Amino acid sequence: MRAQSNWGFAAVVAGLVWSATALGQESSANPAFGPGEQAQYRVKYLGMTAGTAQVTVGAPMKQWGEDVWPIVAVARSDALIGVWPIKDKFVSYWKADTQRVVGSDLHADENGKRRRQRIKMQPDGKSVFVVKQKEGEAPRESTAEVVEGTLDVTGATFALRNRELVVGGEYAYPVFTGSKSFTMRAKVESRETLKTELGTQEVFKTRVQAEFGGNLTSKRDMFVYLTTDARHVPVRIEADFALGTVVAEITDYEPGRTLAVASAESGG
Repeated sequence: MRAQSNWGFAAVVAGLVWSATALGQESSANPAFGPGEQAQYRVKYLGMTAGTAQVTVGAPMKQWGEDVWPIVAVARSDALIGVWPIKDKFVSYWKADTQRVVGSDLHADENGKRRRQRIKMQPDGKSVFVVKQKEGEAPRESTAEVVEGTLDVTGATFALRNRELVVGGEYAYPVFTGSKSFTMRAKVESRETLKTELGTQEVFKTRVQAEFGGNLTSKRDMFVYLTTDARHVPVRIEADFALGTVVAEITDYEPGRTLAVASAESGG
């Protein structure tokens, strides 16, 4: 799977399988998820099992002086089917009290080539500091202006999970990938039932528009199927990229703690 991009396969998986004030939209405080939540997915490429992805909401921690929950996505390709070897880790630092992200870290190992990327939101909320480094090369630093309330794809999707989703509802979040900015838009098209490895689930079929670049350029809108209960767990994702069709299906899920419990444990 030639899934190389400017920000790594795990970052895409994290965003797909998973600002309160982004674009003037209000959101409640983390009713859908909490530390300890973990979801595992089977990733199919062109109809064949190509690898796995695991998304975990970690324990409360400090990052750049802020209280955050690390949302960790790890994606691995299956060495048995001859795709490019991929082992990516993407961490989005979620600030639960403000529904924002303070930055992210990417560690990518794709086809034996390693690279990393760090994004740090600046205090003004309107700019980011970016560090990129390929193995064997010096780090490259840059800054970029962003819309206030900008998230990464993971943050935008977790923020969407926190919304009160309704059929016909439309939601939008400004996103920065490290190389480009765009608005991620989602529309809940219908309420359906879907067979999964966790049993038959009632889901919201949600159309998602994003603007990834390179091999991850979307040939059509993506579809994300989120459970209709309060957790809004993504159980299936369908995306048709320039590199081919990718489908992620949930295989295991463990819920996390509530916001109140997590806040008490972290001293909040």
